Amino acid sequence: MLSVSAVLTAERPAGAGKAAPSPAQRQHQQAHGQAPQGQPPGGAKPGIPGVHAIVAVASGKGGVGKSTTAVNLALALKSLGLKVGLLDADIYGPSQPRMMGISGRPSSPDGRRLLPMSNYGVKVMSMGFMVPEDTPMIWRGPMVMSAINQMLRDVEWGDLDILVVDLPPGTGDAQLTMAQQVPLSGAVIVSTPQDIALIDARKGLNMFRKVDVPVLGIIENMSYFLCPHCGEQSDVFSHGGARREAEKLGVDFLGELPLDMAIRETSDGGHPIVIASPDSAPAKTYRTIAERVWHKVEGAPAKAAPRIVIQ
Repeated sequence: MLSVSAVLTAERPAGAGKAAPSPAQRQHQQAHGQAPQGQPPGGAKPGIPGVHAIVAVASGKGGVGKSTTAVNLALALKSLGLKVGLLDADIYGPSQPRMMGISGRPSSPDGRRLLPMSNYGVKVMSMGFMVPEDTPMIWRGPMVMSAINQMLRDVEWGDLDILVVDLPPGTGDAQLTMAQQVPLSGAVIVSTPQDIALIDARKGLNMFRKVDVPVLGIIENMSYFLCPHCGEQSDVFSHGGARREAEKLGVDFLGELPLDMAIRETSDGGHPIVIASPDSAPAKTYRTIAERVWHKVEGAPAKAAPRIVIQ
C-alpha cells in the first residue's frame, strides 16, 4: 500500500526530468519574464493530456452545498454520455470519497503516477483517499498548491470530455492554483439565496473574472423547502436571490435546487440522488443544469495551445 508521502511526492526515476520549481522559484521566473517549467512560453497554460475541458465548481462561502452540487453535476454529465472525472480540490475538507461511495487508496503502476479511483463510471481523485477521514491536514499554502498540482498532473486521468473540480470555499490558494496552472473552461458558482451568502458568492465570481476564467453561471441551492406532508413551500433561506444576482452581474442563472432531505441522505450515503433516484425532480434539475453547462463548454474556444481531449 502506498504511503501518503509516496502518493504526494512519488519519486521520479533517475533522468526522468527536473523537479518542479518551488513557489519562490516560480515567482523569480515570472518576475524575470521566464515561463515556469512545464508551462509553454507566452503565458499559455498547459492542459492535462486527454482532458478536453475543466470546469470548477466554487462558492464564496462554506455550507451552501457546493460539494453536493459538484458530485451530482458530475454524475449528471455522465448520464449525458460524457466521459467524466471529478477532482476533489478541497484539501482541508475532502468529501467526495464519502459522497461517491469510494474507499481505499489509489494505486500506482510505476511508483510515479497515480490511477484515479472510480464509481458510477466517474473517475475520482481526492486527498480523502490518502488520509483517514478524521485526520486534519495542517498544511500551509505552498503544500496545498503542490498537492493540487500533483492531483491534476500526476494522475492518469485518461480520455475525459470533462473534469469537474470541487473547489474549497473562498478565494484562496486552491482557487488561484487552478486558475493559474490549468486552462479552466469556466467556473460554476453555487450559493444559497440569502444576502449573506450572495455577498461571498459575488466575491468568488469576481475573483474568477480577475483571473480571466469565464463564469458559466450561478446555481441557487437550498432554494426552497417543500413540506413532504402537505406540499407547502417554505423559503427557509429566502428565494430567488441568486437569480437576481445573476441578472445584476450579467451571468446566466443555471437553475435552482430545493432543500431536500433525499439530496442530503443520498449524498451522505455515497449514492447521490442523480444515481439513487434518477426520475426525481432534483435529479432532473441536475441533468438540466449539466446540459446547460456542457452546451456552454462545448461552444467555448480552446484555452491553451498544447492540450485538448473536461467539462
